[in-house]
Amino acid sequence: MIPAAFDYTRPSTVDDAVRALAGAGEDAKVLAGGQSLIPVLRMRLAAPTVLVDIGAVAELRGVRDDGDALVVGATTRHADLLRDPLVAAHAPLLAQATAQVGDRQVRHLGTIGGSLSHADPAGDLPGVTVALEATFEVAGPGGRRTVPAAEFFVDFLTTALAPDEVLVSVRVPKRPGWTTHYEKFVRVAQAWAIVGVAAAVRRENGTIAEARLALTNMGTTPLRAAGVEEALTGAPATVDAVASAAGRAGEGADPPTDVFASAGYRRHLATVLTKRAVLAAGGIV
Repeated sequence: MIPAAFDYTRPSTVDDAVRALAGAGEDAKVLAGGQSLIPVLRMRLAAPTVLVDIGAVAELRGVRDDGDALVVGATTRHADLLRDPLVAAHAPLLAQATAQVGDRQVRHLGTIGGSLSHADPAGDLPGVTVALEATFEVAGPGGRRTVPAAEFFVDFLTTALAPDEVLVSVRVPKRPGWTTHYEKFVRVAQAWAIVGVAAAVRRENGTIAEARLALTNMGTTPLRAAGVEEALTGAPATVDAVASAAGRAGEGADPPTDVFASAGYRRHLATVLTKRAVLAAGGIV
């Protein structure tokens, strides 16, 4: 299908982008890489009157070291994240998940901010930011504010962003001494996750000192696997201990039933994939 007619503007600064959104009201949409928005426009599931293309805003691109954290610009493309040495050194979980986003074409056009703002519960990156306890910088007419990842994802395809706000960057804390893994189950290669698990583990003296886990597609938003984290903290770094903790992966989850999997099957997958993710992240054999 052909999208409905719309006006187009391409601001060069964050402030200009905010003004364009504020002037257009709720009928505007932000365009970054377009990998989430363009299909929606073509199917006429959305019909904005104005597209605000933020691709020319230099402030929104790239990765920089900010002491105890990395700051990732919202329009940084997936392919650039995969090549970035700072991400590899200080936020490998982000790269591990990004490598499984779509195909090469999607990764060369799609952006981290676009993926996060789209907030699809089957998307790979929202859960990763929750597991890493990232924070998001958001700009609006009233200035800039910081939103924790756990509060950014509000509901299905819904975030804490107001219609006149722009996601500026993602701040990812460095976690020296932690090891990570992203485990994902799909029907076919390059598909959305049936279930995914983002895991970060810190081992100490033969035990799991700390763990951070988040689940993909086990509800309308990314889900922090608090029960598993609790069970793993202080547990021996053994296969049996991890398997026992993984049994709590479904606590508090409300997985959907759809044409791809039932809620019960997703609960089973969450247990299996959580075990795999923690074993891989912790190097436990």
